Amino acid sequence: RIRLRFMEKGNIMILDNFSLKGKVAVVTGCDTGLGQGMAIGLAEAGCDIVGINIVEPTETIERIGATGRRFLSLTADLSDTKVIPALLERAVAEMGHLDILVNNAGIIRREDAIEFSEKNWDDVMNLNIKSVFFMSQGVAKQFIAQGTGGKIINIASMLSYQGGIRVPSYTASKSAVMGVTRLLANEWAKHGINVNAIAPGYMATNNTQQLRADEARSEEILSRIPAGRWGTPSDVMGPVVFLSSPASDYINGYTIAVDGGWLAR
Repeated sequence: RIRLRFMEKGNIMILDNFSLKGKVAVVTGCDTGLGQGMAIGLAEAGCDIVGINIVEPTETIERIGATGRRFLSLTADLSDTKVIPALLERAVAEMGHLDILVNNAGIIRREDAIEFSEKNWDDVMNLNIKSVFFMSQGVAKQFIAQGTGGKIINIASMLSYQGGIRVPSYTASKSAVMGVTRLLANEWAKHGINVNAIAPGYMATNNTQQLRADEARSEEILSRIPAGRWGTPSDVMGPVVFLSSPASDYINGYTIAVDGGWLAR
């Protein structure tokens, strides 16, 4: 009976390390899909959320409101990095401090490499990697000024590991996300800042709608996933809470694949 009490106490202590009570997280691109799922997961773990989106995230606002956490909605196109300082200044003014950044905002353009346009290249690279770097830089400066450290979680992809087909700029940007995650971890760990990434597998989101609508391609994908299904936004809630919490304090520069076993096949 005494041993059981000690075990219960131990479980409570480790679970406390996953709590985000009192923390503030900036989540970009959280109006739908994985970004929405991660924002809700962070709120359920105790975070107040600053959402940065190109549109008003009405559903996300409602769902996070239901958790009892605060949600600050900021509207901006992050492919223009000049907007970042003002966004972060507003976030700090409203919330008082920042503790977590989730760089989720991103787009994909599909076209054969032989015909791929410069616009499709620049549009994807500007949002998927340029904004990731400069958002991270701005938030890291805030973390350092606060003297409290912080957590940065970038969203990578299966195409951080693989080449893909008909998505050259997306593949380049997501490969860069993995590399920049390592670089920033190397430089900023001394400030108590952990920089890691999540690489979602094939998820049922807007980005994969075309693939899921193609029955032959969808079946080809599902046949390789050991879990036998497309992922959902709820599948990334646990990993993002973990990487945002004290439970992951000794993890730096790592990319966690959340892929149903795709890479293991």
